[in-house]
Amino acid sequence: MDAGKHVVVEKPMALTKSDCEKVIYAALHHHKTVFCVMQNRYSPPSVWLKDIVDNKILGDVYMVQLNCYWNRDERYYKKGNWKGTGSLDGGTLFTQFSHWVDIMYWLFGDIKNIQAKFADFNHKDSTDFEDSGFVSFDFVNGGMGSINYSTSVWDKNLESSLTIIGSKGSIKVGGQYMDVVEICNIKDYTMPKLGDTNPANDYGAYKGSANNHNFVIDNVVNTLTGKNKITTNALEGLKVVDIIERIYALRPENILKNNK
Repeated sequence: MDAGKHVVVEKPMALTKSDCEKVIYAALHHHKTVFCVMQNRYSPPSVWLKDIVDNKILGDVYMVQLNCYWNRDERYYKKGNWKGTGSLDGGTLFTQFSHWVDIMYWLFGDIKNIQAKFADFNHKDSTDFEDSGFVSFDFVNGGMGSINYSTSVWDKNLESSLTIIGSKGSIKVGGQYMDVVEICNIKDYTMPKLGDTNPANDYGAYKGSANNHNFVIDNVVNTLTGKNKITTNALEGLKVVDIIERIYALRPENILKNNK
């Protein structure tokens, strides 16, 4: 870390919690701020969801399901690149879906009692890790949840969706990039009109999350000039890495290693 500069870190903040802690320690030691790029928080459906959850408009949260089904094939995983490597990529939840894990954490907090099942359907020759998984858990704040994910979808991304079941209603935000409110059925509540979500980042053969990086940079400038507060701080970036690391601790190879 450059001691003379504040730092903007793309997702994920690191591939281990311990490395995140090193970044935070260095920043505190030099009185600097670490900004984590989690630009999907700026999408209108995400902003709306945050208001719904924080104000308990859904009542008690019973169940949350996060589905992330994307395509990443030989067009993405090219030999000699960092993509697909255990040391630099880290895994599907880190490189493809940490944005959505961040949204889930941002809305509902930490998780516990994690169970997981992983598979590698069509990336055995291109990655060091699984391409698909089912993960279930309880939220520390109450309710239970699941993450279902895959990069084995043929040809193009299928969906990134969040379904919430609460005591006063149900919500599903879907679309390829969690950009469409598909269902809003809440007691005594009228759905407001939301602004348009920016299109996905287009990388040619594949696409990623919403192109909201301009909001991230605006937040950096406004935070450093005292006009606003930071949107995604380093501790939140660490928690996303911590959650994924705890999920990946349940990979069969990690369980075997830890039991030796």
